[in-house]
Amino acid sequence: MKSFKILLLSLFVSINFCQAQDTTIILSASRLDKVTHQIKLGELNGWVFKQEPNPDRAKINIDTTGWKRLRPNQLSAKYADKNGRVEGWFRIKVKLDSSLLHKPIYFDFASWSATEFYIDDRLVATRGNTAKDAKAFREYNGDLDPLSMRLDTSVTHILSLHFVGYLSPLPPHNLKTQSLNAIVTIGGPNYIKNLLKSNIIENSFYTLWIVVGAILSILFWLFLFQNPKEKNLFWVALYTSALTIYIWSFSSYSIGITYIEHITYSNIGRWFILFSQLLLLPIILIKVFERKIKSNLIISLAILFVINISLGYLPNSFSLIRVIIFPTSIIFVLGICLYYIITSWKSLKGAQWAIVIGLVFSIIPFITIFLLTSFFKELFKSLFVSSLFFSVFSLSLPLSLLFYVSMRFKEMLQEVQANAQTVVELSEEKREQAVNQQKVLEAEVTRQTSEIRQTLENLKSTQSQLIQSEKMASLGELTAGIAHEIQNPLNFVNNFSEVSTEMIDEMKEEISKGDLDEAIAISEDLKQNLEKISLHGNRASNIVKGMLEHSRNSSGTKELTDINALADEYLKLTYHGLRAKDKSFNSGFETHFDSNLPKIKVIPQDMGRVLLNLINNAFYAVKTVEKPLVEIKTELIENQVIIKVSDNGTGIPEEEKAKIFQPFFTTKPTGQGTGLGLSLAYDMITKGHGGTLKVESTQGVGTEFIITLPLEFLERH
Repeated sequence: MKSFKILLLSLFVSINFCQAQDTTIILSASRLDKVTHQIKLGELNGWVFKQEPNPDRAKINIDTTGWKRLRPNQLSAKYADKNGRVEGWFRIKVKLDSSLLHKPIYFDFASWSATEFYIDDRLVATRGNTAKDAKAFREYNGDLDPLSMRLDTSVTHILSLHFVGYLSPLPPHNLKTQSLNAIVTIGGPNYIKNLLKSNIIENSFYTLWIVVGAILSILFWLFLFQNPKEKNLFWVALYTSALTIYIWSFSSYSIGITYIEHITYSNIGRWFILFSQLLLLPIILIKVFERKIKSNLIISLAILFVINISLGYLPNSFSLIRVIIFPTSIIFVLGICLYYIITSWKSLKGAQWAIVIGLVFSIIPFITIFLLTSFFKELFKSLFVSSLFFSVFSLSLPLSLLFYVSMRFKEMLQEVQANAQTVVELSEEKREQAVNQQKVLEAEVTRQTSEIRQTLENLKSTQSQLIQSEKMASLGELTAGIAHEIQNPLNFVNNFSEVSTEMIDEMKEEISKGDLDEAIAISEDLKQNLEKISLHGNRASNIVKGMLEHSRNSSGTKELTDINALADEYLKLTYHGLRAKDKSFNSGFETHFDSNLPKIKVIPQDMGRVLLNLINNAFYAVKTVEKPLVEIKTELIENQVIIKVSDNGTGIPEEEKAKIFQPFFTTKPTGQGTGLGLSLAYDMITKGHGGTLKVESTQGVGTEFIITLPLEFLERH
């Protein structure tokens, strides 16, 4: 009995299999999708498949025994050869009932593959190039190009589809057409009309979503630019921008784009929707509720984001993992949002409620879609209805963020007004106190003003005394040098005077002897002595005159001056002055004067003081050097007179260079300098002569002061 049952079962399976191989699919208007007016032929059972390029497989009377039962939409990467090419033949028997006979029907084919479509051994459509007749393979990715035709007989027809496709060059390397619902579809008489209607609805909603999202994004970024202290605006603007980019990429799917463009738009949309919903949404909620963001939460959200991004690059065999992880991630994020809403419920106020309402309205579409797909499938198949629900999802939260921002600004304005009112009240209360204190303040101001004026007068007097002290100090240094310089001509005057006295006595003796020739010879020598006395007397007179000019206040009158002579004179006077004060001091000095240097108009007294200060500082700097040397150089460069005073002394530290010309700043020990020398020199050069004075110094190498006098002070003679 048991064997008989097994035999019957085997017979039943064999009969069913044979019938399945010969199954004829009845196509009727009732099978058309209510929304798209299509029948997805690639999803129907009854197809058989043979993986080979044989062109004879379109013939009617061929044996399909051994062909594999496979629907076109079941093609996958496992059927690809080593070159990633998938090629084969599909066959199916179909029959049209009276509802589709004598009416236009439309066959449509998948993009990113090449197909040849046969009806009863007759090639009726070619999309792309299957590399037939030695022509290169070319995939089809043109615009919507359905095949229109009428079938006027109710006989059984054999549909044959020669398919050639390639695997994607990008991970997860699926067959390119796997991302489509079906490789081949058939549309009813209203297919084109419905397609145009659907395009209008889709484009209208896409335009609405993108325009609203873009306007809100720009608006939020402008708000942030105007109010950078309102940090929540950054997260609001970033979230709205990410959602808008997602909608834009989603709307960019269209027939006619290349596969790479399709994958690019798909990845962009996936990245930004995950970024906005898994990362930004919880952060916005936490920031708006003024709660502290925990680092472990951010790390968890980031890991969740990376996992969901990675899932998109896994083969279709991992689809079950996607089905589990993505909804779990959404539930996890919604749980976080719900936690912060519940724990912040009692403290929520004003603008914060806008975020809660927007979040609720963005969640409602998910629940509604679930209910509709479960209990009202036909209603949700309407493109208009589904687009409306997606509009609620995509725009509710951004619009609620707009309400949040506007309410937040209103609250800020009210806070400012309240603070202003408080300030006014406080001001009114203290106005009388201010009036009473005003008189006291006025009296105090008058007293302090008098004291300040007196202090200023004292400061001016002190400043004048300090400047005069600096002048007297330089005069003292100069006087010592002058004393040394004036001693030489005075020695000559004294010596020649004594010799002349003796010569007069000799001349008298010769005259008394009557030797007039000898007396005349003596008188000639006497005359030469007197000329030398006169010469050295004038030299002493000039030195005294120079000292007097230096000691008196500057007249401010510019005179033609020989800079070389002035520099040479002050170099020697300064050196001898220092030697007079300190016999142990010794230094070498050199001059390198430009012989072609013209006389220039300067204030001699001021220029002498400048040189005296610079030369004195140079000699001071070389006191501790083993082989001290001070140099003065003049030259004419581009109609400017350059005067350089340099030394090989200790140098000036880098941090002190910027302060070297400031009044009262000195590097000398206390009591050895007033700190006014270089300050006065700087003012005399820059303000009195329109030139520049700068310093270049390297510690341990030396220092060089450079005076530059401009063209307007030059005058050739």
